[in-house]
Amino acid sequence: MSLEESIAHHVSEPSPARGRATVIGAGVIGLTSALALARDGWTVTIVAQEAASASVSSVAGGIWFPYKAEASERAQRLLDDSFREFVRLAAQVPESGVDLRSGTWVERLPGTDRSWAAAVPGVRRAPEDEVPLGALDALRAELPIVDMPTFLHWLEDECQAEGIIPLQSKVRSPRDAAELTGADLVVVAAGAGSGPLLGDFTGFPVRGQVVRLQQPGITHWLIDDDHPDGMIYVIPRRGDIVIGGTADDGEFDTEVNPELETALLARAVAAVPELAGLRVLSSAVGLRPARPTLRLERFESHGVPVVAAYGHGGAGVTLSWGTAAEVARLARGE
Repeated sequence: MSLEESIAHHVSEPSPARGRATVIGAGVIGLTSALALARDGWTVTIVAQEAASASVSSVAGGIWFPYKAEASERAQRLLDDSFREFVRLAAQVPESGVDLRSGTWVERLPGTDRSWAAAVPGVRRAPEDEVPLGALDALRAELPIVDMPTFLHWLEDECQAEGIIPLQSKVRSPRDAAELTGADLVVVAAGAGSGPLLGDFTGFPVRGQVVRLQQPGITHWLIDDDHPDGMIYVIPRRGDIVIGGTADDGEFDTEVNPELETALLARAVAAVPELAGLRVLSSAVGLRPARPTLRLERFESHGVPVVAAYGHGGAGVTLSWGTAAEVARLARGE
């Protein structure tokens, strides 16, 4: 179906109880928000320049963990809501690509934020003889691990099942999106592209480079953000193991740095010797869409009601379901 035919078909359908909503953005925040709106009675269109597989969400490691996220009561609520939904998916919807896996979080600096642990049942201290050299402490927990290729494909299928129409198009403002689709409400959830659509230029990229290794059956994850040689994380997904990483504020370079890749692998193997010799499947760079604070609010912009949902930094996946629920509430005017 052509773009024009899709729009004509969409606009000709009877209006639902809540009206027509258009979501700008097809990453994890856009897709989950679209689902929440459709399940709340809206007729929904997603407008994006690229599919989820080409978005920064496709580079995400996929562990539920609030990295580079706002620390606030609101963020904690989003964190809790998202955790509960990922746990449900792991138990009830295996085709979503979500699994619960045990792992270790390493604390090296005094006063490191542990607030994430409040949402997770069964968190415990690691045995003293298993705390890495030079670390102050370590926690053991079972967290959701999201196989991102599977999860993004599943989200797209769920959107299709809910009758959500995807349109590949570039829009310059919420008004453009509303005029294109006949929307009564526009959700701006386009990651780094969100701010410019609303005249907000406070956002900045946080560059992250990862390496994906073959998966021989490793299931234990590791997060050691403050390692003296550089950040280490090991995320064992279904189809690969994601090794990272970096967090370079304000860096726009999306080319893989081979020297950095070598260093990432060396740090990871030193921490998890079982990784030695595993075949490299691919390398990737993603620009996390950061902002001084998360923007999640409703207002009028360009003559149409708008819900802004962006600025998640490195916690887009982690806060996704909570954000989607909040988007639905804001869309209702609550």
